[in-house]
Amino acid sequence: MKNLFLLLSCLSLSNCSKSGSNKHSVNTEIAQSKNEAPMAVLEVASAPIPPPMETPAMEPTSPKKTDTISRKIIKNGDMRIQVGDIKKAQTQVNDILKSNKAYIQNEEFKNTDIDENLDLTIRVPHKNFDALVNSFSDGVGSVLSKNISSDDVTEEYTDVSIKLANKRIYLEKYRDMLRSAATTKDMLEIQENIRELEDEIDVSEGRLRFIDDRVNYSTLNLSLYKEKVRSSATSKVGFGSRFVDSLTEGWNSFVGFFLGIISLWPFLLLIPVIVFLWRKWRSRKRNK
Repeated sequence: MKNLFLLLSCLSLSNCSKSGSNKHSVNTEIAQSKNEAPMAVLEVASAPIPPPMETPAMEPTSPKKTDTISRKIIKNGDMRIQVGDIKKAQTQVNDILKSNKAYIQNEEFKNTDIDENLDLTIRVPHKNFDALVNSFSDGVGSVLSKNISSDDVTEEYTDVSIKLANKRIYLEKYRDMLRSAATTKDMLEIQENIRELEDEIDVSEGRLRFIDDRVNYSTLNLSLYKEKVRSSATSKVGFGSRFVDSLTEGWNSFVGFFLGIISLWPFLLLIPVIVFLWRKWRSRKRNK
């Protein structure tokens, strides 16, 4: 009986030790899990943050000359058109100008006994120049003469633009030197250089503006011509009329010649004096 009691107590102790060891192992695992969790968080937190993705810097592309400066073509033209009625032709011209967005820069009208002339200086956008010339050729009158020319000024425009850019760079350098000038002499010399550069820059900019204006707007010199024809009903052109005109012209010529002789009267007074002296000289010669 006593041995049985000892055996039971040993079994209970062994079970308790197993349960305790199990609890201890469970507690150890829990503790380890609790300890590992903050370590994981710490490792995540302490891990270096990857740098942001850097966008590759775009290198400035140096545009070609053909991209920066397009071809500069100046178009000019001269046209002479014979019309039947100047006023009617002028109305047609104004309609053509409106449809092509052109305008008249200069206008001059001449009316003589022989003909009538209306001279127009027209400025038209470069893209509408050909259409304007074709419109004048087709519907206004009979084209007596036409001359169209194109002048490529791209090289000149490019040269002036490059020189202008260099002058601006030098101008900024001179201005920086002026700020740090130590003596009055240096300041005066730098200011003189700045003044010369500014004048040259103004001239270059004016030249570029002039070229741009001539390129963007072409110039056409248009002359409308009407010949005056005398009809038999108004002037009675014929033999009788021509005979009367000839008599009138002859009389006018005679009157002009007579008046011309009268205007020489001081020289006519010298003729008798010259004749008298010549006769006196001749008589003396004979007496000798």
